[in-house]
Amino acid sequence: MMKKKSLQGSNIQLSHGSGGIQSQILITELFYKHLKGSIVGMGEDAGIGEIKNKMAISTDGYTISPLFFPGGDIGKLAVCGSCNDIAMMGAKAKYLTASFMIEEGFLIKDLEKILESFSKYLKESGAKLISGDTKVLPKGALDKIFITTTAFGEVLYPNLSAFKIPEDTAILLSGDIGDHGAIIYSTREGIDLQSNLQSDCALLYPMLQPLFENDIKIYALRDATRGGIAGVLNEWANASNIGITIEENKLPIKDEVKGICELLGFEAYNLANEGMCVLSIAKEDSKKALEILHKTQNGKNAQMIGYTHNHHPKSVILQTDYGSKRFLEYPSGELLPRIC
Repeated sequence: MMKKKSLQGSNIQLSHGSGGIQSQILITELFYKHLKGSIVGMGEDAGIGEIKNKMAISTDGYTISPLFFPGGDIGKLAVCGSCNDIAMMGAKAKYLTASFMIEEGFLIKDLEKILESFSKYLKESGAKLISGDTKVLPKGALDKIFITTTAFGEVLYPNLSAFKIPEDTAILLSGDIGDHGAIIYSTREGIDLQSNLQSDCALLYPMLQPLFENDIKIYALRDATRGGIAGVLNEWANASNIGITIEENKLPIKDEVKGICELLGFEAYNLANEGMCVLSIAKEDSKKALEILHKTQNGKNAQMIGYTHNHHPKSVILQTDYGSKRFLEYPSGELLPRIC
């Protein structure tokens, strides 16, 4: 009788991606171990699912450095990122696909930590993993590990669009600016903040669901990832041919984030978030929207920061603390590589 083989060694080897017995051992003893109960079509060539109404679909690749950071890791990021993207279209994630590209020599204990986190937030999202793939590449062919996820969800709040924002709407932020970008940069560069600052990486649908259920009139949503709120607001101004004015003294920014920006010459408006979104909401619903958001875990620091108008179309105007005004431009250059 052949002795059952088990996962051995402390590092990923090329044989773990060969499709042979080592691949099966990696998948069954590591991936299935942590994803048990969250997989559709386990062991088949494809998972079969069903969505009855309109779908939102989003694919994204995650290559963050460092892989582990205060408030999260690449596994959490890969689930939250794609689920959040379809939440911005009014959809709740139902299925997720995932591709893991792993460098030869990657520590198995680190892969297990990532899978534990991936599984935790997949379960929290309520979505099922409907399809997955694992590849092992030779050392030097990629940087440690890349994860690509695709989220599929049923659209429960339709007609959200960056191209349909009218004038005279309220612009809200669901939380503080720049937490993710600031902590990734400081961790990577070894800056000792001596604070409790963490990435804001989180699933956003639970925060948005009560807005959808209370018939708040929402025109557009966007999670402020790469490019921060400056990127989002400029995209909206250009897509809908409107002007947007925001007030600097209403922007929620932690002191630690301000300190990093002052130290390194960054603007917080350009820094990424992974658990905060920008909302365009009918002005008459803005007060109620804030009341609802403030009752949620991720929306407790939500603020109304500005409004849309027909002056200076395709422009974003920042009204400063000193009473002056300036254009808030699109972020340019390579500010923070590998933040997601």
